[in-house]
Amino acid sequence: MKKSSILTTIALAFGMLLTINTHAQKFASVDKSPLDITYYRAERTAPPMIKVIYSRPQLNGRELSKLAPVGKVWRTGANEATEIKFFEDMNFGGKPVKAGTYSLFSIPGEKEWTIILNTELDVWGAFSYKEANDVARVNVPASTGEAVDDFSIVFENNNMHLAWGTTRVAVPVSK
Repeated sequence: MKKSSILTTIALAFGMLLTINTHAQKFASVDKSPLDITYYRAERTAPPMIKVIYSRPQLNGRELSKLAPVGKVWRTGANEATEIKFFEDMNFGGKPVKAGTYSLFSIPGEKEWTIILNTELDVWGAFSYKEANDVARVNVPASTGEAVDDFSIVFENNNMHLAWGTTRVAVPVSK
């Protein structure tokens, strides 16, 4: 092969590499429903017993009933279905749950919510939800509290608390 041909090939390959890198540097803008993680621990320095990964939609003046309709299965957050990982066998709302990772779905109600653990993972929303894959269903009372614009999940006093708008739901969790 001629020396000029080799140099041309190298220059062409280098040019293509620069073009590929230019496109690889474009990043998506910040998600409107940012991803968050919350942990349940016996104490601050203890290993986690439960981890929840979820996206946090905001009301931004919209009605909760339009975003999480009463009587309809909801992904319990935004974007991909919320995932909950049990690092050990636990009691979730009075039901035994084996260690593992599950999707967390909800069915909002006016006076009570149904909280669902399901084996279907890595799904967008609740569009592919199948009741046959439920591991546990827990009915918990709904209450009201101070308005929260960003959907939130926290663990406190052996409960998993969900809050959005003025709606509050608490699911008891224990070892």
